[in-house]
Amino acid sequence: MANEKMKQTRIEKKLSQAELARRVGVSRQTVNMIENGDYNPTIALCIRICRELGVTLDDLFWEV
Repeated sequence: MANEKMKQTRIEKKLSQAELARRVGVSRQTVNMIENGDYNPTIALCIRICRELGVTLDDLFWEV
């Protein structure tokens, strides 16, 4: 399942995939795979992404 919430939040913060990747210590391809639902990040990576985007884990990764 694609992570549209993560993609939308990243775009709202005016960050490219490459910039978010650099800030959290992964490749741009990893960010792309997370957003497309092709990769399940570790909880540690989820936390780093949330901190960079200024949101909670529930905001980005909880499915309603």
